[in-house]
Amino acid sequence: MTPDPGLASWLQLTLTPGIGPATLRSLLRELGLPQAILDRRRSELARFVDAAPLQALDSAPVRAAVERTLAWAAQPGRAVITLADETYPRALLEIADPPALLYAHGNVKLLQRPALAVVGSRNATAQGESNAESFARTLSDAGLTIVSGLALGIDAAAHRGGLAGASSTVAVLGTGIDVIYPRRNAALAEEIAARGVIISEFPLGTAAAAGNFPRRNRLISGLARGCLVVEAALASGSLITARCAADQGREVFAIPGSIHSPFSKGCHALIKNGAKLVESAEDVLAELSGFQASGYASTARAAAPASGLLAHMGHDPVDVDFLCTRAGLSAEQVSSELLRLELDGRITALPGGLYQRLEKGSG
Repeated sequence: MTPDPGLASWLQLTLTPGIGPATLRSLLRELGLPQAILDRRRSELARFVDAAPLQALDSAPVRAAVERTLAWAAQPGRAVITLADETYPRALLEIADPPALLYAHGNVKLLQRPALAVVGSRNATAQGESNAESFARTLSDAGLTIVSGLALGIDAAAHRGGLAGASSTVAVLGTGIDVIYPRRNAALAEEIAARGVIISEFPLGTAAAAGNFPRRNRLISGLARGCLVVEAALASGSLITARCAADQGREVFAIPGSIHSPFSKGCHALIKNGAKLVESAEDVLAELSGFQASGYASTARAAAPASGLLAHMGHDPVDVDFLCTRAGLSAEQVSSELLRLELDGRITALPGGLYQRLEKGSG
């Protein structure tokens, strides 16, 4: 995308230290577009901007940052989208504090399409990741672009599912768009940039900082028609995204889980507070008008009836002693069968010597 000729003025304002989002909104509201703001005498701007940022506005470091960003945006597949651009996501114009700029790498047309946020725990269980990927693929095939935050665990699984479906995925970063965090997702980020889109509101080079991730969560929910929480502990950051979604008038969905799992506590709390309990992607689609599962998605991947040791496991985590008692087998026999089932992808080992059945996600 060719940079907007007026982009330099937007960048000059947003890259000046001390001119935050609230100050910039005041300037835009009172004085018009950035070039009109910069054309004003600096004494006039002093009504809105403190002395230090006003002095920095025309400084060499700010000019260098603007040039560096313009050079980045001139590369193929990259763009800086301003509030005044037609390509600015319409959904973000509905939230209370839309960012003045979005840095984008990939297919920016995806930012205009109907979307669903899929979020959850970074320390997800294998079942949670399977559910996230399966739900995301089905929802993507149904016409919803999947939005998430490129974190480990549920976010990464949701992006994989979105890429596997027809409507792709959007990754919203809490760093500068040229800083991929966590690095373990670097290959996934490259794939999203090639077949989806990565966006950030933070300037180039912005490192990972704890305060930036809750702020980016409002964009994850703001881009979407609803937010699905797959797994979440009570202290999970994904609950912040769910609260943002509720505050923005978006639908909130949660997948229930075992009453014994700490990764289900957050979802159960959301459901108690009014989130819609969902057991399949079709439950989500039923709440969002205009979407239905594709042929692929609605073909239930029915699990084969459980037999052998698997039939004694139920769906909650269990230990070897429990299975020995239930199945009437020795510890050696149970351990051997558990190893076989784990290698077959039918169960997963959990901390504390526990094992849990894995089911295909209910896409």
